[in-house]
Amino acid sequence: MPTDILSASILVVEDDEHISQVLRFMLERQGYQVTHMADGRAASDYIAANGPPGLVLLDVMLPYVDGFEIVALIRAQAAWREVPVLMLTAKNTERDTVRALDAGANDFVIKPFQPQELLARVRRFLRTGA
Repeated sequence: MPTDILSASILVVEDDEHISQVLRFMLERQGYQVTHMADGRAASDYIAANGPPGLVLLDVMLPYVDGFEIVALIRAQAAWREVPVLMLTAKNTERDTVRALDAGANDFVIKPFQPQELLARVRRFLRTGA
């Protein structure tokens, strides 16, 4: 897969300001183009109005519209259907992991995450489109 601006772009949906700043810093240092949405309603509007990024990093617990609903919205949009979705959550239960994967997430990372592990997962999805 050729590396173009599309595959190098990441939509980050995270309501925690500190975590979103850390994610933006980490990803931009790696050369990714980052778009940030701070709540589920803003993310829903963005998904409806824009073309897909190379990857979505999505928090589970968001104001207005939760991450599970956002995954369903992404999977319902033809242009976005194949975009890898990596969900982030502070909830470390099997039920939440299963729910995220069943909703259509490609992977699931527990907060607090290890930066290098998260970057490795991002690289894997952007490299393979898996």
